[in-house]
Amino acid sequence: MSGSTEGSPGGSASGDAAESDTDTADTMRERAGENRAKLWLLLRADRLVVVAVLTLAIFVVFVAVAVGLSPSLAEKVGASDPIETLFASMITAIVTGATLVVTIGQLVLTGENGPLGDQQERMDATLAVRDDIAALTGAPTPTDPAAFLDAILGAAAERAEELRDSVNDRGAGGDRSDRAALREDVDDLAEGVIENATAVRGQLDGAEFGSFDVVFAALNFDYGPKMAGVERLVADHDEALTDDERDRLGELTESLSLFGPAREHVKTLYFQWALIDLSRLILYAAVPALLVAGLALSVVDAGTFPGRTLGVDHVTLVVAGAFAVTLLPFSLFVSYLLRVLTLAKRTLAIGPLVLRDSG
Repeated sequence: MSGSTEGSPGGSASGDAAESDTDTADTMRERAGENRAKLWLLLRADRLVVVAVLTLAIFVVFVAVAVGLSPSLAEKVGASDPIETLFASMITAIVTGATLVVTIGQLVLTGENGPLGDQQERMDATLAVRDDIAALTGAPTPTDPAAFLDAILGAAAERAEELRDSVNDRGAGGDRSDRAALREDVDDLAEGVIENATAVRGQLDGAEFGSFDVVFAALNFDYGPKMAGVERLVADHDEALTDDERDRLGELTESLSLFGPAREHVKTLYFQWALIDLSRLILYAAVPALLVAGLALSVVDAGTFPGRTLGVDHVTLVVAGAFAVTLLPFSLFVSYLLRVLTLAKRTLAIGPLVLRDSG
């Protein structure tokens, strides 16, 4: 964990280690250190595409293992009845899983229910934050989630530019070494904020909530280390800063700090959206899965699908396909949960706290 530093023998933390805490990559993929294919599978890929890939993989692995076993599946079916055992168990699992999904959906919706007083408190808190953002941006707060985040990022970039201009204008002539060092650090900080905010705003442009594009773009603005960078700059250049520059640093910190709860709010809404979609899709998939399991249980036996293709018994292909289809509800669950858990892990901390290696 990059946020952890050990004290020196004298008891003080290393300055280089503290600096590395804020010197992290901007994009989530670079910070995570994961390869592109893995990150695509966990986050970016359409969840139904992941389900299709997982279903195909189950089918292929089932056939490969069944063909490799001796005796073959067809001979096993003739000698006993493993199909009845398999699909009877699958029917029980599907019904139990669908019931569990309904329970999850109820838990998600529980947060939306409550007495009138609680709903009024939620509304007051929401309006208070919207007022803060409107005061920061000088314009009405957007209602679209992508535009909502874009407005905060625009304000952060504007505050960073104003800070850089203020420091450079004041130090135009006859600079002392401390002012030169201040200008250099402010330039680095402002450049990081502006470039990162501009890139993320481009990703938010045209993004629609519910497609994960908005949340994924928000992950690419690493506001925490930038807030820590402001704190470090104030500590390193306390005597060189003017009152006006301190005010501008405070405004920049305010804009960065507002992005944190705004991103968490959008992420929470996405979690609820995704879990409701998951519940609905699993209930939809449970019906054909139960039908296929019932047909396999009632119809398929050693003599139902005679013959072989490419050395593979037809009954093996049928049983493998039926098994993959009956696992559709579980495949949907795995697909959505991979994204939700990965997203939750990448956004555990709020504020300037780094929970992973910067490299």
